[in-house]
Amino acid sequence: MSRRCELTGKAVQYGCNVSHANNHSSRRFLPNLQSISFLSEGLGQSFRFRVATSSVRTVEAKGGLDSFLLSTGDEKLSKRALALKRMLKVKGVK
Repeated sequence: MSRRCELTGKAVQYGCNVSHANNHSSRRFLPNLQSISFLSEGLGQSFRFRVATSSVRTVEAKGGLDSFLLSTGDEKLSKRALALKRMLKVKGVK
């Protein structure tokens, strides 16, 4: 399983720990990923995604999973999220 948010594409970032003596050592900044189930009102089902907690707030601010998926570019979404977006478009959800 990759450490990447399925909805926003947020992934691991790299940086340095810097000591008081200004020594640099590599470190990773991991996204806070949680397994969350979202309800799709257009399809009448719930779907489980592994998303960052900041993405949960974004989905709620956009008005739910359906409107978030339809307004997000395809390059950020995972394959599962893209399949769900296609199902929403076929069903005619706006």
